[in-house]
Amino acid sequence: MKLELPMTKVTYKLPQILSTDEVQRIINAIGNIRHKTLLVVVYGAGLRVSEAVNLKIEDIDSTRMTLHIRCTKNRKDRYVTLSPVVLEQLRAYWKHCRFTGYIFPNNYSNGSRHITRDAATLIYKKAKERAGVKKAGGIHSLRHAYGTHMLESGVDLFIIKELLGHSSVRSTTRYLRFVPCKDKSVKSPIDQLSI
Repeated sequence: MKLELPMTKVTYKLPQILSTDEVQRIINAIGNIRHKTLLVVVYGAGLRVSEAVNLKIEDIDSTRMTLHIRCTKNRKDRYVTLSPVVLEQLRAYWKHCRFTGYIFPNNYSNGSRHITRDAATLIYKKAKERAGVKKAGGIHSLRHAYGTHMLESGVDLFIIKELLGHSSVRSTTRYLRFVPCKDKSVKSPIDQLSI
């Protein structure tokens, strides 16, 4: 006897993307310079949490304005643009902490070990609560916001693909769903009808 179960329809709900105002509020809700710098780096460079916590001092190239990203999801190193705002935050943090080794060391290793992804997630969660941001999502929401905000700014999809470290542009095209068409020349076909 063969038992066949009907396929259930799965409803896919678009994630709620943080606005630039919400990102600003989350970052400004943090008093701890290390925690603030972590969130500035994640959003400002569009990094995965694992990529951010693995950053070392030698990964910062202020001459070329790049960050060297190692230990990526697809095991391919890449360079991302280092924003002047991110560099300024990193410098302020360095002057305060004088870290060596990992940029975001755990509290017990003197720079030889980085904070965990769970610790970074908790930092984000607390900042989001303090900022009063109710949208669902964890620290990865900052990466989604980065990709979406870049697309809204008119940055080419293939450039965003490279910056985010996607192995395929298909992964990057999902950001298209979050961005409404802003081209005013695009009209609905109903506009051609005389109703």
